[in-house]
Amino acid sequence: MNLHEYQGKELLASYGVAIQRGIVAKTADEAVEAAKELTTTTGTSWHVIKAQIHAGGRGKGGGVKLAKSIDEVASVAGTILGMQLITPQTPPEGKKVNQVLVAEDVYYPGASEPSEFYISVLLNRATGKNMIMYSTEGGMDIEAVAEATPHLIFTEEVDPALGLLSFQARKVAFNLGLSGMAFKEMTRFVTALYNAFVGSDASLFEINPVLKTSDDKIIAVDAKVTLDDNSLFRHPDFEDLRDLSEENPVEVEARAVGLNYVDLDGNVGCMVNGAGLAMATMDLIKQAGGEPANFLDVGGTADAARVETAFRLILKDPNVKAILINIFGGIVRCDRVAQGIVDAYKNMGDAIQVPIIVRLQGTNADIAKELIDSSGLNVLSAVAFQEAADKVQEAIG
Repeated sequence: MNLHEYQGKELLASYGVAIQRGIVAKTADEAVEAAKELTTTTGTSWHVIKAQIHAGGRGKGGGVKLAKSIDEVASVAGTILGMQLITPQTPPEGKKVNQVLVAEDVYYPGASEPSEFYISVLLNRATGKNMIMYSTEGGMDIEAVAEATPHLIFTEEVDPALGLLSFQARKVAFNLGLSGMAFKEMTRFVTALYNAFVGSDASLFEINPVLKTSDDKIIAVDAKVTLDDNSLFRHPDFEDLRDLSEENPVEVEARAVGLNYVDLDGNVGCMVNGAGLAMATMDLIKQAGGEPANFLDVGGTADAARVETAFRLILKDPNVKAILINIFGGIVRCDRVAQGIVDAYKNMGDAIQVPIIVRLQGTNADIAKELIDSSGLNVLSAVAFQEAADKVQEAIG
């Protein structure tokens, strides 16, 4: 589950991470009031207006602007709110901006020049350890830094059983070239950031940039936070942070009815029971010359109502040219699934205009095949993987 910047910063602050302070606003008038409140509480006279969407590169698309007066806050916020913001990480049509973060200006003059760093925390699946990735090249696309100057990217792996040790936090500050008060501030920042990552069961924290201010404070100027959906049962309050308007509407609908669905860009819809079989089925579709249009795991219950719901979700995608149903009947009997497919097909009438290939293996698979073949519907049965692949290839031409 992705969070907006302002939500990520609130989460970080709750663990003691120093952040650039700001107030979220949904109208230009609210933005003005937020700016006035920030001026009173922080003393800032300039304000940064940031579009709140689930995508990076907002500044490149015109979604981050500096306002040097209250009047400018109103005009800048009014311009950003409601715009279709297009960035390298949005769909081609962009994303509509429904709210902005009015933030304090932290690039003020002082004894030294501000410096920007990159810090992220994530899981290194190859080693089974959490990893802090960091660089002196903050404010830039980390992919570009990795490609052009890989020696400027550092990593520090943390054993989850031990947690972040104090020498590791100091090593991060040292490699970033810090000293004095800034060094101490960075060690505190990194420690609090790691504790927030573990405490919130996150899968990614990315702070770009982390700023060393002109008076040697270390603060998070941005925050990209992704929480692990599988851990939300431990954090029921996090569910309120979900912004459904930023998520794929079909995926939202599938989640509401208990189906595991991920929208993709292909032309063959998938309906499978079990995540492993679903991945194999997508490989099968690629082998047949097609592209999977979705990942859909119907689970162990594949009755007519559930199959019909799955059909309707898949058919919301106009690019689907065929549907492949691949079910292994272990807990659920194949003949029950087959009957569910037939009943769902009949219930939907003319709504299904694409060929359906059904491969059922396991308990009562022979009875299931007979049910499909004798149904008189535009449903093709298959037994072997290759047979299913051939029929998919034939269906999509």
